Amino acid sequence: MQTFELEGHDFIELNKLLKIMQLVGSGGEAKQCIDEGLVQVNGQVETQRRKKLRKGDKVSFQGEEVQVS
Repeated sequence: MQTFELEGHDFIELNKLLKIMQLVGSGGEAKQCIDEGLVQVNGQVETQRRKKLRKGDKVSFQGEEVQVS
């Protein structure tokens, strides 16, 4: 499991997290994967592209997991 540090911010948007963590190649790819229901947040399918992720949230995508801290 990878960890993403918010570093003084309150949240990060889901599509940006996927791109920053290099789970997708582009922002467009992130949006498409979210729209297709391929991304889970805290065990639930998430279709909001700009879902605000906060400390403690866990994102799962294609066998990878990212913990927001």
